[in-house]
Amino acid sequence: MPIDNDYFKNRQKQQSNNNNNGNGGGNNGGYEPPFSMPEFKGFGKNTGLIYGAIIFIVLMFVARPFVIINSGEIGILSTAGKYEKEPLYPGFHLFIPVIQKIFIVDTKVRVINYKSVEDLGSTRDAGILVNPAITVLDARGLPVSIELTVQYKLMPDGAPATISTWGLSWEEKIVNPVVRDIVRNVVGNYSAEDLPTKRNEIAVLIEQQIRKNIDSLPSKPVSLLSVQLREIVLPDKIKEQIEKVQIAKQETQRVTNEVERAKQEAEKAKAVAQGEAEAKMIEAEATARANALVAKSLSPQLIQLRQIEVQGKFNEALKVNTNAQIFLTPGGSTPNIWVDAKGKSTQSSINKK
Repeated sequence: MPIDNDYFKNRQKQQSNNNNNGNGGGNNGGYEPPFSMPEFKGFGKNTGLIYGAIIFIVLMFVARPFVIINSGEIGILSTAGKYEKEPLYPGFHLFIPVIQKIFIVDTKVRVINYKSVEDLGSTRDAGILVNPAITVLDARGLPVSIELTVQYKLMPDGAPATISTWGLSWEEKIVNPVVRDIVRNVVGNYSAEDLPTKRNEIAVLIEQQIRKNIDSLPSKPVSLLSVQLREIVLPDKIKEQIEKVQIAKQETQRVTNEVERAKQEAEKAKAVAQGEAEAKMIEAEATARANALVAKSLSPQLIQLRQIEVQGKFNEALKVNTNAQIFLTPGGSTPNIWVDAKGKSTQSSINKK
């Protein structure tokens, strides 16, 4: 209904006249309207529409019956406390104040960091949730701390059903309990001493079982992106024991290497000696074969020929050395041997001198 500004003017004049008649024309006690509406000259009867538009705009900014959803977010419309099944995607959306509400949920990649107590900072920062490291008892009941990082995100299409079932703190009810339970079950099967050496095996088992557990939830509300095992914090006593074992293994390996080196050197020396012996044997066999060939080649005719040749040389020598003494030896390639010596007369004359 348009607001008539003349009504307030007439009431003001009438009240002013009544006050003047009763108080001798004074202005004290004159009626004042609760508010004075400004006049819009030239609009006439449309003045009320202008007021209505102004009031509507003011209510829009005060009540804010609209919401803008950004990328990486999803809106969930609640009407009288009941969540709508279809999510509101990024963009501009209107709703009825008081009756309806729109809850904005983050669908970007989120992270839970499980850290040691001394590394804990803010509990949440830009989608990063920081929780204490997971304490686990190993196969012998010794406490071990596991630090890891889990990346995940809420599935947009099923966000209304997820929020309706799990509430706005869905990640604390879906992701965190599953991670802690799986880590305790996997690590609890190993002894603390075996954890460092079987780190990769443990990391694979943890990720596989967490993924299997979360994917098996109805409607798959969460998509698990990765699980990274960052650190295995062992008790100090276990660390010292592992260090001692490592030192002993290194010493054993050093001794083994020295024994292996000595063994290789002995085998090398043996091989060298064996090679030399084989070389000598081969040489002896070659000499024996050569001698056998030479002996085989010495026929009686050849020997006789050699004797004749030697005898001829002796005859030539006797022509020069007339005083030579000749001794005959039986057989052989040189049956005659002569010695160049003076005769007895010559020898006696030499002795007299």
